Amino acid sequence: MNNNLSADVVVIGGGISGSLLARKLALAGQSVLMLESGPRKQRGELVQNYRHSAFKADFMAPYPFSEKAPHPVFTPEPNKYIEQTGPHAFQAQYIRMLGGTSWHWAAQMWRYLPSDFRTQSLYGVGKDWPISYDDLEPYYYEAEVICGVGGAPDTGSPRAKPFPMERVPASYFQQRVTERLAPKFNVQDDCTARNSRSFDGRPACCGNNNCMPLCPIDAQYHGGIAAASAEQAGVQVVTEAVVYQLEHDDQGRITAVNYYDWNKTSHRVTGKTFVLAANAIESAKLLLMSTSAQFPDGVANRSGNVGRNLCDHPAIGVTFDMDEPVWPGRGPVSPCSIGQFRDGAFRSQHSAFRIDISNASQVASVTKELIGEGYYGIKLEGAIRDRASRRVSIKNALEQLPDPNNRVTLSAKKDALGLPAPSIYWNVDDYVLKGTEETRKRYDEIAAQLGATNVKHSKEGAFSNRQHIIGTLSMGKDVATSVTDQWGRAHDHANLYMVGTGVMPTVGTVNVTLTAVALALRTADKILSEVRHG
Repeated sequence: MNNNLSADVVVIGGGISGSLLARKLALAGQSVLMLESGPRKQRGELVQNYRHSAFKADFMAPYPFSEKAPHPVFTPEPNKYIEQTGPHAFQAQYIRMLGGTSWHWAAQMWRYLPSDFRTQSLYGVGKDWPISYDDLEPYYYEAEVICGVGGAPDTGSPRAKPFPMERVPASYFQQRVTERLAPKFNVQDDCTARNSRSFDGRPACCGNNNCMPLCPIDAQYHGGIAAASAEQAGVQVVTEAVVYQLEHDDQGRITAVNYYDWNKTSHRVTGKTFVLAANAIESAKLLLMSTSAQFPDGVANRSGNVGRNLCDHPAIGVTFDMDEPVWPGRGPVSPCSIGQFRDGAFRSQHSAFRIDISNASQVASVTKELIGEGYYGIKLEGAIRDRASRRVSIKNALEQLPDPNNRVTLSAKKDALGLPAPSIYWNVDDYVLKGTEETRKRYDEIAAQLGATNVKHSKEGAFSNRQHIIGTLSMGKDVATSVTDQWGRAHDHANLYMVGTGVMPTVGTVNVTLTAVALALRTADKILSEVRHG
């Protein structure tokens, strides 16, 4: 047993939110120790992994897997790490590695709309947040400056200051789709943490078109950069440190965390303040594992809400062949979207949604399709060129309402360290189904306006989740229906804070990372305020 590790602040999880919180605390003079369950890898090694992988469509292909810190794997065969108990599979795809899941993202960093914080008051659905948009606005900007965010200026989210980064120039594909869909559909640049110029020692985007699963030149911000910046600020990082228990005293204050290294040697870490910053699924799992006589259902779970209200963006898609060649595949894979259905009085009746227009290369999927149709030889080559140049792929992000029945619990299955795997129940309700019907209408209108042929909708009743996982540690004013307060502090433990997407009460219609980072920076200020005032 190793009892020598200690710090003012102990952060569990080395992803983008935990890293940027740790960095801010260290720059303010706090000693910070950050524990990451996965390994440390450099971008060059990950690029090589992807280059050598036979599964280029698999976003997890570049990233290491370990039985000691397992995550879900779906290619070439599912490892079934997460037990599925609901009517809809929740195919979570996250990375346990220093830097976390934002290594393989599209770098979309959207602000919520002001109304997203007040859906219950405005529309009678979902939950109101314990904070407002105005409370978070300065932290949104702080996060945007760190990450280098640019985007459309008229997204509906008020700004006190302009974007710190200029937008990446639109590809020919984006320009033509935007022109053809106007004015009925307003196609906007996505808000992204992607360099359009040299910034923070990293180059401008050069259009490699594999932002997902990995930007090969670091033109796009990610959690690995955040973790490196934390270390540069003085944060001590321990990788391959799988936290399995939180200890507390009689007053409920957290006194220590215990972790296994990958040899299953147990270590104990003490501190004054503890921050849980793992992803929304693994964070809930750790709290549920940390049982005691005083907290028999797990730390921070006196109300029984840990793991509940799991949300994502249920998604349906459509593909079709446009009536002119537009050559998707040059530039960022996710450059633009249609945001005019994100808000309105209709939200009292059905899901709001945003429509993502993909710029990913269609060559691989079109080739597979054509071979299945019997093409070969010279005819195959010509058909690939023609169809891939005209193929358009669209997917939405549907708002899902928090439901306590959608939840993370502990499975009876154990991993290589003897720790339980997560079990997930996930369903979609009529609110989402009605939003799906509205989306399909818009898809058909878009396809018609682009002269589409070969239109293929997602299978009826089938959803994919967008990996925008929130809600399992929901913040709120009511102790009976939430896990943390407005600062991310556990209701049951005065010195335990939580950051990341899990604390977000509702999912809105946009990617959730910017909001999670903004909340983490706000929590860091709260921790520093507590330090100053004793």
